Amino acid sequence: MLDIAEELHRWVEQGRDFAVATVVAVGGSAPRQPGAALAVDADGTAIGSVSGGCVEGAVYELCQQALTDGETVLERFGYSDEDAFAVGLTCGGVIDILVTPVRAEDPARPVIAAALSTATSGGAAALARIVSGPTPLRGRAIVVHPDGSYDGGFGAHPELDRTVAAEAGAYLDAGRTGTVEIGEQGSRCGAPLTVLVESSVPPPRMIVFGAIDFASALVRIGKFLGYRVTVCDARPVFATGARFPEADEIVVEWPHKYLERTDVDARTVLCVLTHDAKFDVPLLQLALRLPVAYVGAMGSRRTHLDRNGRLREVGVTELELARLRSPIGLDLGARTPEETALSIASEIVANRRGGSGISLTGAHTPIHHDTTSLPARRIGSVA
Repeated sequence: MLDIAEELHRWVEQGRDFAVATVVAVGGSAPRQPGAALAVDADGTAIGSVSGGCVEGAVYELCQQALTDGETVLERFGYSDEDAFAVGLTCGGVIDILVTPVRAEDPARPVIAAALSTATSGGAAALARIVSGPTPLRGRAIVVHPDGSYDGGFGAHPELDRTVAAEAGAYLDAGRTGTVEIGEQGSRCGAPLTVLVESSVPPPRMIVFGAIDFASALVRIGKFLGYRVTVCDARPVFATGARFPEADEIVVEWPHKYLERTDVDARTVLCVLTHDAKFDVPLLQLALRLPVAYVGAMGSRRTHLDRNGRLREVGVTELELARLRSPIGLDLGARTPEETALSIASEIVANRRGGSGISLTGAHTPIHHDTTSLPARRIGSVA
C-alpha cells in the first residue's frame, strides 16, 4: 500500500475509514507487483490499482465488504479457461490480494498511519502485516525503522514481533517487498504465518555527468522513472537551472571530485555523458569501483576503445571494465536526444529488472523477471 502512501496519509489525516487491497504475490503474467494497492473509503472513493484493470471491480467490492464486517480477507484471482468471462486475470496470471479494513477502531490503524506518514515524508520504513494465520492475528501490523526499532505489535508471542522486525529490517535494507514464512512463536518451526513486508525507501539516485542536450532529455525520463536526479558539470555556463529545470540538484564541480564526496548506494545509476577524456577517465576510474547499480558512458565505439585503453593505463582492471556499459544504452537506432535518453533508460530498466533488452515478439522468456512468485502451497481465503 505504500505506493499510494501520499493519498492514504491524507485520508488518515482527514479521519476517513477505508479498506486497502494489497498485492501479496503473483504468478505468470500478472500486471502489478507485490505491494501495489487499491484503497476504497467509506464514501466509495477509490485510489490505486492492483491489476491494471482485470479484477478491479471484484476487489472494489471486497474492500466495501471489509469496511462493513471488519474482516481481513486474502483472495486469489486467476484466469479460468472454463469460463473466460469469470472474474479473473485474462492475461493468464495469478494474483493473491490481501484486503484489510483500516477503520478508527481497528488495532492496525495507528501502525499503518505511522508507516504512511514516514513514506509520505520520504523516510525509510518497512510495514509488516500478517497475511495468513490465526484469526486474531490477521491484518495485525508492525512498522520497522532503519535502526531496527519498531512500533506496534501482533499481540502474540513477543518473539514473533522481534523475529518479524529482524526479517523486515533485512527487506528494508534491500529496498524489497515480499513475503516471509514464520512460526507463531517467532521460530522457523510450528504453525506457519505468512507475513507481507512492504519497504518504503527514498527514491534511488540518478547522477548525470555532463550538462549537454542529451542530459536534459535523460533528466526528464529519469524523473519519470522515479529517480532523484542530479546533474554535475564543471562548466558553470552549462550547469544551470534554466537548462535543467526538472533536475533535483545541479552541481558545478569536477565530476570525479563530486563523486568522491556524494552518497551512493546499490540502487544508484551513474550516466557519464561528458564525452571528454579529461573528465571521463578520473570519473570512471572511481565509478567502476563503487557498489552502484549501473555505470554507463556515452561515446562512439572508437571513443569506447580509446577510453578503455586510458582506463587500463591508470590501473582499472578487466573485471572493473566489465561493469561499464559503453557505448551507453540499448540498440534502438536512436538519433535525437530524446531517443538516446530512451535508449539509456531502457538499458537501466533492463539491468535493474533482469531483462534481455530484446523484442518480446517471438521471445519465449518471461515478461516479468523480478516479481515475488506465488508460494508453492496455496494460501486460501482467510475470510
